[in-house]
Amino acid sequence: MLNPMSVMVLFEGEHRRLVLWVPVMLALGALAYFLWPCEPGWGVGVVLPAVVAGLCLGACFCWPHSLLARLPGGVGVALAVGFGVAWLAAHRQPPMPELPRRGTEVTGIVRDIAYFPAPMEQGGLMRRITLAQAVLHDFVDDGMQPLRRTLDIRLVPQDSVALLPGDGVRVRAVLQPPPFPALPGGRDRQFEAWFSGRAGSGYAQEPVLVESGPQPSAFGASQVLDTLRERVDARIRHVLPGASGAVVATVLDGRAEAVPQSVREDFAASGLAHLLAVAGLHLGIVIGAAMLVCRMVLATWEYAALRWPCKAVSAFVAWVVGGGYVLLTGVHLPAERSWLMSSIVVFGLMVGRRAVSMRGLALAATLMLLVAPQVVLDVAFQMSMAAVIALVAGYEVLHPRLLRGLSGLAGVRQTLVRHGLMLVLTSLLAGTATLPVVMAHFGVVQPFFVLANLVAVPLMALWIMPLGLIALLAMPLHADGPFLHLMNGGVRIVLWLAHCVAGWPGARIVVPAMPGWGLGAVLLGLCWLCLWRGAWRWWGMPVVLLGTITPWLMTQPDILISPDGQLMGVRDAATLRVMGHARDERVVKAAWAQATALPVSDFPAKGVAGAETADGSLICGEGEVAGTCALLRHGQEVVLRIHDSSDGRAALPNNVCAQAAAVVSVAPLRESCLDVPVRLDRFTAWRGGAQAVFLAHGVRVTSDRQRRGERVWVLKPGGHGMPTLPLAQAE
Repeated sequence: MLNPMSVMVLFEGEHRRLVLWVPVMLALGALAYFLWPCEPGWGVGVVLPAVVAGLCLGACFCWPHSLLARLPGGVGVALAVGFGVAWLAAHRQPPMPELPRRGTEVTGIVRDIAYFPAPMEQGGLMRRITLAQAVLHDFVDDGMQPLRRTLDIRLVPQDSVALLPGDGVRVRAVLQPPPFPALPGGRDRQFEAWFSGRAGSGYAQEPVLVESGPQPSAFGASQVLDTLRERVDARIRHVLPGASGAVVATVLDGRAEAVPQSVREDFAASGLAHLLAVAGLHLGIVIGAAMLVCRMVLATWEYAALRWPCKAVSAFVAWVVGGGYVLLTGVHLPAERSWLMSSIVVFGLMVGRRAVSMRGLALAATLMLLVAPQVVLDVAFQMSMAAVIALVAGYEVLHPRLLRGLSGLAGVRQTLVRHGLMLVLTSLLAGTATLPVVMAHFGVVQPFFVLANLVAVPLMALWIMPLGLIALLAMPLHADGPFLHLMNGGVRIVLWLAHCVAGWPGARIVVPAMPGWGLGAVLLGLCWLCLWRGAWRWWGMPVVLLGTITPWLMTQPDILISPDGQLMGVRDAATLRVMGHARDERVVKAAWAQATALPVSDFPAKGVAGAETADGSLICGEGEVAGTCALLRHGQEVVLRIHDSSDGRAALPNNVCAQAAAVVSVAPLRESCLDVPVRLDRFTAWRGGAQAVFLAHGVRVTSDRQRRGERVWVLKPGGHGMPTLPLAQAE
């Protein structure tokens, strides 16, 4: 049994590792803000964290030699700073504008152009443009200032107008705000849009028109980079059309939209999805290749080899090249994190310190959390940090033992065995550490990820990326074709490997949704396991295991209701039966299937008489009431009105509601079933968003609005935002 004094002794023994917990405490402080039940004002968001940080700093200065004072004081400061910077990051974003719910003329400046596969019946590629400084031309928004957020608009398939970033355009489009989560606790696209600067999306109703005349420049260097990316992408698609060309474009310019869905599924099932996300692997290859070439060039120059610190110079040049690659690929979060980490590595090489260390990782994570605290909820940040922290901690422990075990070998044999073992070890450490994160965000487990990565990663490092870099350098001379074709040969091997591994039995195992606290337990347990050195580090292992198995410990909802109230999903042992129709039906069904780890099947949409499930728990058409079903489960009866042509004006008969514990309707219930304890209809969905109904111990309803609360990024009921024109001062 540990007492407080023995715990302090353990902390004193790990005093050099305490600083590694600073980013963890910052992340917990930011997470506390994002999970706050309601939006805090200035007092709680800024003043209170400042007071707490000041008091904790005062305690640290008053008792500088007491670990009992400095430890809680440091924790308090980090938590308060994390909470405060998260509040500031959320409140410095521009408000979400009110978008019209009809076809509207929109003008703006093209910021980016993305390509993605068209539907199967059309074939080819479609385009999506990102508009900045957009203006809505309708009678409601007449005279508005340009939007401070961007709009993503999908162009019509037959639109062949040549576009470049910086062009001024006019298009008639149907717009919609960021959607509500498909189920309580599901992916929050409104949160993502709030921090990414997006106002919404839509689709064009007719071809886009390019407006002549000079357009106001709003992007500067970013416009130049976007134009360069567009030209590189167009060149690659011209030389290498098809799926392999889309993968080549992904690793060279960061545009992954054109990768076919079948290829994405193969890469995900085989554990190779990280190859389609420009991150640490790609940047590490680029920096390593640049550093190798620079050192070889300096070694051939006698003056530099004898007088210059060639290693430090090569590291700096490689760092600059890596920064250029990050800019070319779109400055995505994983690449930003990797480049920031490489900055610390380069600085360490220049001052003679260890290139890769846990302190360097902690510094990189701290800087990212201070600049953009919202990354704490981002899957890319979580996966990157989990993989790198596992790699650094794993090599700290295992690398010396690996070298001792290979001491009996020599020459080429030792080199091959060492690199082979390190490749396996790297795949195991990174793959195992990120496995729970993949489960939480994507609902899958890939058992064969190590085997696939043993072949794909060396191909990417030794063949695909080096040839890709040479092709980029040769593009200005129009000599990139041979190198792109050679690169394409390696990509085709990776595509074949991913398809083969994805076809193996059990290559993709679906798992139910992991609760947020389960993922938090995994990440905290992983930090405890990797950041300490003593034997008590192993206390984190049970926490990681507990968090990993939480998907199978949680009670699954019996009924799911879509955000617009038009879809209902009834879960049984083997299937999620969906009834009704909705505009976003495909997206909602996909989210429900991932959350429940069940296949989705459509149930008769109009309550066909006699339609029922095999176990008889779901029956439709009973009592001669069209469009109505009854669910009998856990001793509870739930009436489901899945079709109502009267829009609720025709009341349900009293005999239908007599024994019901709840009634759910796609239309307003109005005067129907007034004595039923739980009544859910289109209006409750409008007010509360998506809903989940649990029947195991009475009827319990959880709504999206209850889970997220009233926050600045949560749109008002119906998806309404801030009007684009100033509000009147008085009526």
